[in-house]
Amino acid sequence: MQTLIREMRGIPFFLLKEYLIEMGGEEVDENHIQGLGWSVEISKMEPFRLGSLSIGQTRLEIQIEDDKVDDFLTIFGKKTLRAGG
Repeated sequence: MQTLIREMRGIPFFLLKEYLIEMGGEEVDENHIQGLGWSVEISKMEPFRLGSLSIGQTRLEIQIEDDKVDDFLTIFGKKTLRAGG
């Protein structure tokens, strides 16, 4: 079992929860999503400030079985990938 910490900027809290549910997770409570072999505590952080710009931040604490890490991170990475331009 591993604990992974991810801090995400610019993706709304509700959308991160939705992604985790799409990955097979189930909402245990407002801040906890649990899937087969993994669970995530999700919490809002203070917004990141860049001048007058305020960007929302979310912290994810992922408890995951060792054999699930690669697949989980690959799928989650694709869901949270953002292109700029």
